[in-house]
Amino acid sequence: MKFCHEMFFGARVLEGMGVTFSLWAPSVPLVVLVHGELEQEYFMTRDENGWHRFTLLYARAGDTYRFRMPDGLLVPDPASRSNPEGVHGPSVVVDPNAYEWQHEWKGRPWQEAVIYELHVGCFTPEGTFAAAAKRLPALAQLGITAIELMPIAAFPGKRSWGYDGVLHYAPAASYGTPDELKAFVDAAHGLNMMVMLDVVYNHFGPEGNYLHAYCPEFFNPEHQTPWGSAINFDAERSRGVRDFFLHNAIFWLQEYQFDGLRMDAIHAICDTSVSDEGERRHIVNEISDVVGDVPGDDREIHVVVENDANQAFFLEPSYTDEIKHPPKAQWNDDLHHAAHVLTTGETDGYYVDYADDPLAQFGRALARGFIYQGQPSAFRNGEPRGEDSSHLPLHSFVSYLQTHDQIGNRAFGERIHAIGDTALVRAAWACILFSPHVPMFFMGDEFEASTPFLYFCDFGPELAGAVSDGRRAEFGRFALFGDEAARSRIPDPNAASTFEASKLRWEESDDPSREAWRAQVGKMLAQRQRWLVPLLERQCGVGSFHAEGGLLRVDWTLADTTKGQSGPRLHLVANFGDAPAEGIPAPSGRVLHADAVEHDEAADTLRLARAGVFVTLQE
Repeated sequence: MKFCHEMFFGARVLEGMGVTFSLWAPSVPLVVLVHGELEQEYFMTRDENGWHRFTLLYARAGDTYRFRMPDGLLVPDPASRSNPEGVHGPSVVVDPNAYEWQHEWKGRPWQEAVIYELHVGCFTPEGTFAAAAKRLPALAQLGITAIELMPIAAFPGKRSWGYDGVLHYAPAASYGTPDELKAFVDAAHGLNMMVMLDVVYNHFGPEGNYLHAYCPEFFNPEHQTPWGSAINFDAERSRGVRDFFLHNAIFWLQEYQFDGLRMDAIHAICDTSVSDEGERRHIVNEISDVVGDVPGDDREIHVVVENDANQAFFLEPSYTDEIKHPPKAQWNDDLHHAAHVLTTGETDGYYVDYADDPLAQFGRALARGFIYQGQPSAFRNGEPRGEDSSHLPLHSFVSYLQTHDQIGNRAFGERIHAIGDTALVRAAWACILFSPHVPMFFMGDEFEASTPFLYFCDFGPELAGAVSDGRRAEFGRFALFGDEAARSRIPDPNAASTFEASKLRWEESDDPSREAWRAQVGKMLAQRQRWLVPLLERQCGVGSFHAEGGLLRVDWTLADTTKGQSGPRLHLVANFGDAPAEGIPAPSGRVLHADAVEHDEAADTLRLARAGVFVTLQE
């Protein structure tokens, strides 16, 4: 099996012989193709829409190429499929049909997802696609059903979180070749695992983005973001920009057979476009529609967003020509923040919004998805945040106790089990894993890894110092880092040692205490898969919760409650208090999980030790 996405960007290998090179640069009158090691030059033909094209009959896969602007600037192809010498070097022609796929794959339904977020560079000592693939069988055995890769689009230097990528079609060379990435996805499919990709469509990285120099149409200075002028999604002249990202989404799903995309920070995407009918046509919705209707591709495709604004309308199913497109899900930072306050006691920064009765906030998130559905936010100076999400299925929410952001945005990259109460953290995990939400782990959660996950990058000299200084200044507003000596201890993001310290140490997983937790996680996931997953497809609407005196109770109906349907009931009782909870009425149904719980069957009451959790399913 071979998969190739045909597009009019970049270099396209022709069936007979030769390669067609295409570049969209409306403001440039003449572009020169610079081909091969001898750097032979060819004038490209420009059309009225700003496309520059040239077909070179003796070009083939493996050839290097760049584009020369009228001022002499040499730039890589923004739609390069491979840039092995980095983002400043030449692009390389890739034949997408060179890889022979081994596994026929139709995907998995979204409600079956148990996500495992990983950073390719830190997941293994080698930090490559090939090395990561060797670790997949253990994750599949644990009960993970979906891998989510942090962004892999080519970035400056050898190491990065990936959110400063500048070549959106080229896998980062430090991780491996395009075919090695395909082999990783192929191996996951052979293990019945989905693979999601984190993509960044709200900005380009600050180094290696040459589009500013020759294609100003890509940006709209009327909208400013933390990264400069916004990507230009909202003007009529931006059709080329929209197509660039629409094709990018399809490219990863079709050519690399990814099962879905996680779209980073869509609240930072500036788009005021409207459709011909006068309805708002946001690029996020357009991407979701097109990836759900790729001709000849009937796989299960999924779209996940990060959206600090809690805009429920982005998560509603959409229809085009009577075709229902992929339902969307959102990372649920609300639940994370409440759980973080509950298990660590920290209330700095945005955690202030969850400081008031964090147990109730956690219960609200488990029962309803978003916590903030229009209420004023103290952290945002009283501004209202969020929209009503009561009509959405709870598997619209991806919930977790930590992510790359929530660990790496800390000065020293500590994980929640290193700073929180271990017993309460484990109890919170049980609450998430036995909820109708889609659970997500960050790499190492399954054995409570001791390694931090720090912010790291590898910028050139002009940016490196500014990034390091900015990182330390950012923490200056916290009392703990009020003096310069304290700030100087914050690891330098550009130092190779910061990256190395963030790599998982897999030998830790053999430690008996860590192995015991991994076994417990596997047991909970097996119960979830056996009893809950078959019932989640019909679930829609909110649950109910009650929190008092450290005791939390949450009840969900696993049916479409927005249509008045009845169905199985899922019950959870958890003790986050300091003392045991006695004489608690036992919920009805089959026991799915009982940890630190004594059940008096005669009285049908429970005694929950501190951090005890009890879960039942009532048919």
